[in-house]
Amino acid sequence: MKNQVKYLLIALLTITFTNMMAQEKTFYDFTVKTIDGKDLDLSTFKGKKVLVVNTASKCGLTPQYEDLEALYKKYGGNDFVIIGFPANNFMNQEPGSDEEIKEFCEVNYGVTFPMMSKISVKGDDMHPLYKWLTSESENGVMDSEVSWNFQKYMIDENGHLVNYVSPRESPKSEEIISWIES
Repeated sequence: MKNQVKYLLIALLTITFTNMMAQEKTFYDFTVKTIDGKDLDLSTFKGKKVLVVNTASKCGLTPQYEDLEALYKKYGGNDFVIIGFPANNFMNQEPGSDEEIKEFCEVNYGVTFPMMSKISVKGDDMHPLYKWLTSESENGVMDSEVSWNFQKYMIDENGHLVNYVSPRESPKSEEIISWIES
């Protein structure tokens, strides 16, 4: 009986330590490339709520760029930012180069929120940021899977994952607006 208690205690301590380590890593620990090829340290956004969205130019959900831009114009600034991550993981719906994606976003939707270089949001070549976003062992909050283009991840002012919203959910959904305004 004494050994069972000892092993249980060791197991609980291991789980607690693992969760503590995962929670120590935040959104701010990552550096990404902008769509213009420059390094961007995500700690730049300390103190802001961040909405991270994987995007695509040839998707049925592409018109969400319009709502994302409207959201950014209304709330963007000192307290909130949207960051777009083009990804070609779903049916080749983002085949263009960074330059082509940038032009598409500006010309068709007037996108002014920060856009990053094209990355992978799932699979063996998943970007480290998305490994953090989708793995409880890394983010300390939850597991998730990017199910399609325009999945939205909410990051709080301290760089911690709060939740995510499914791709079909509007960027102007009650859940996102309530979170921004809280």
